[in-house]
Amino acid sequence: MPFRRLRFVVLLLAALTLTMEAAHVLELPQKMSYDPTLYAAVNSTLYRYFAIVGGSLTILTLIAGAVLVIALRKRPGFHWTLAGVAAYYLAFGIWLAVVEPVNRTVAAAAARDPASLPQLWTALRVRWEYGHAAGFIVELIGLALLLWSVLLRNRAEHAA
Repeated sequence: MPFRRLRFVVLLLAALTLTMEAAHVLELPQKMSYDPTLYAAVNSTLYRYFAIVGGSLTILTLIAGAVLVIALRKRPGFHWTLAGVAAYYLAFGIWLAVVEPVNRTVAAAAARDPASLPQLWTALRVRWEYGHAAGFIVELIGLALLLWSVLLRNRAEHAA
């Protein structure tokens, strides 16, 4: 009972964080068929708030998740909670390794030579799009594990 609010916060943050990657996955089929100019225009304008809001949600999810894991040591559902939070850390690692370098490269090109963006985005499109898709899969697994940890905890409480 004492960790109920923290669990709620972690589940809410995890679900909201997942929405960012889910949006990317839903857009992926259409965007993969865009011509280079349209793709560059969309990617250069659409995701401004994804960075601000999504970045904040991700960091808050990771911090709150770590606090929850520490608080739940030796309690029912701990291992599932740990696995769920670890999945969010893994998804963030995927973003850092796969997506962020593309963002950095595109930002540098936009400052240096904006006319190069359609060609650059075309070259990096698969990495950027499928990096987000991989993050989505890992975060979805993470959310499922976090939800499972709550179900196990409830089952353990009712059995006692």
